[in-house]
Amino acid sequence: MKKADFILIGAVLAVVCALLLILYLPKNNVGAYVKIEIDGRQVQTLPLDENTSYDISTALGKNTLVIEDGYAFMSEADCPDGICVKHRKINKNGESIICLPHKVVVSVVSAENSEVDL
Repeated sequence: MKKADFILIGAVLAVVCALLLILYLPKNNVGAYVKIEIDGRQVQTLPLDENTSYDISTALGKNTLVIEDGYAFMSEADCPDGICVKHRKINKNGESIICLPHKVVVSVVSAENSEVDL
């Protein structure tokens, strides 16, 4: 290999590293609200900056959503699998927790995408 080959390989590696940093650096896309939907209908929107607990009751069962320190998570659910309770905490736009047996979807939205009057 010649000196020019090493320079070309180094330049390509530098460009690839720069692109990877741009793509994977943490972005500040923390949401402002959680939107709660039951069977496709929005029933509630709650701010992520206020610690609270919200009981979600449907004809199919009950879930408890907790908002704490800017994160939302399901603390309880009486569904048979409990996958929503095992889901990690969410706080970024587009993240969601879904309870299929109860047809409940909790999604994080930004202030622009929420239907709350500010």
